[in-house]
Amino acid sequence: MLQLPDSPLCMKTSVSVDESYKLCQQLTAKYSKSFYLGTLLMSPAKRRAIWAIYAWCRRTDELVDGPAAAMTTPETLDLWQQQLESIFAGNPVDDFDAALADTIKKFPMDIQPFEDMIEGQRMDLYRSRYQTFDELYLYCYRVAATVGLMSTAVMGIDISMNTAPWNKNKPPYNPIQEAVALGIANQLTNILRDVGEDARRGRIYLPLEDLERFNYTEEDLFKGVIDQRWRELMRFQIKRARQFYVQAQKGIHYLSTDARFPVWAALIHYSRILAKIERNDYDVFSQRAYVPQWQKLRSLPIAWIRAQVL
Repeated sequence: MLQLPDSPLCMKTSVSVDESYKLCQQLTAKYSKSFYLGTLLMSPAKRRAIWAIYAWCRRTDELVDGPAAAMTTPETLDLWQQQLESIFAGNPVDDFDAALADTIKKFPMDIQPFEDMIEGQRMDLYRSRYQTFDELYLYCYRVAATVGLMSTAVMGIDISMNTAPWNKNKPPYNPIQEAVALGIANQLTNILRDVGEDARRGRIYLPLEDLERFNYTEEDLFKGVIDQRWRELMRFQIKRARQFYVQAQKGIHYLSTDARFPVWAALIHYSRILAKIERNDYDVFSQRAYVPQWQKLRSLPIAWIRAQVL
């Protein structure tokens, strides 16, 4: 459980930087097995940086979704914002922060995506419904697409693609929009997988305009009704998520060569959750869609081939 100090400057990290990275690694491995598997395919420096970013994102998310979420207030997030600013100033506050402060030194990045993620958590404090997809998109951007922006700074860009004479004066293409698309796709997948769990907490992340389009009501959702209306609604949502995955794929070959394989692996693993939902006949109320470890391992050769040729 995440514990916040009374003041973002009242604690100082008590571990070495290497020990801090180890804590981040352990947290990543515990809470996101698929993501962790992908990081093991990166270079040691990059995987450690990604662990540090993931740990911060996970701890941020737990402020509103974790065991102590009921105690989180806007003031809690204000403190977390101050602690973030302290990290970026090179003054880590707690044991996890030391790794992120070191990562920022090695892979310079903007604070804005981190701040945007905190704003996404603020949305969860006062919103449990989204009327339109545009509203939901903003939420998905803040809580998930920002991770892509943070990670791109670590992944790096392949500058060799600009060696052609007609490209030599152009800056390397930075696949920012594709990184955002991957974050949106992942969050939409989360939303579809977790419909039942969110409903039990009184939350509906599916756009209400989409429920209305398919004549499916909030009451139906809370009852876990699975009928033709629900199946059509879910097919519509899955199609939308897959479109974002397709957009994201177009940016992977612009990344540094050592980053393409793990990104492809993570994309393939996560997108297959959608296929699991389909195989479960769109029952996201009593079944949790997940990809078994053996299927993740079997997909690695596919990810490797795509990383080489696409």
